[in-house]
Amino acid sequence: MQQDNRDIRYLAEHLLHTGVGGLGERERHALMRISKRLQATRTDTSLPDDGVTLGERLADRVAEFGGSWTFIGIFTAVLVGWTVLNTDILGTRAFDPYPYVFLNLILSMLAAIQAPIIMMSQNRQAARDRMTMIRDFEVNLKSEASIDGLHKRIDHLTWQILSDLDQLKRQQRTLPSHPDDTPPPETRKNPDGTV
Repeated sequence: MQQDNRDIRYLAEHLLHTGVGGLGERERHALMRISKRLQATRTDTSLPDDGVTLGERLADRVAEFGGSWTFIGIFTAVLVGWTVLNTDILGTRAFDPYPYVFLNLILSMLAAIQAPIIMMSQNRQAARDRMTMIRDFEVNLKSEASIDGLHKRIDHLTWQILSDLDQLKRQQRTLPSHPDDTPPPETRKNPDGTV
């Protein structure tokens, strides 16, 4: 909690020096979330789906199925079955003989319906991607503020340690070279006068 207060104070001091005029809409939104202490974490991956209509859910399902291998397999089987049925099996009684005009009409209608549905789903996905990007930005901004706080704390501790070392060196210089004030061992003389 105390670290959060330091981060907020640091951010406030930074904004006092730089101002908020240069911030974009995303930065202001992120700043408001941080100032309100809303959590922006990566574990919160659920995006709000409030107000999703039946059509939007259907568009998502159609786009999901239309882009799957299951769809490609079924679609290929239908096309091959259609051509084999109208060419080899039914022969002269084929309801859509070669060049398969009725099949072309069905494929054109399917493409005309499927394209806007896929575009609707892509628009919704783009909106979700924007929300994810905004949340990532908020997480990155909060992480950057935390890292800056840690850097300041490490700098403070480094200066404190250097100051303590300097003080210890000064104290060491004021101490006598030997605690008992006896000359160093090389110059100490024996009681008989020899070294």
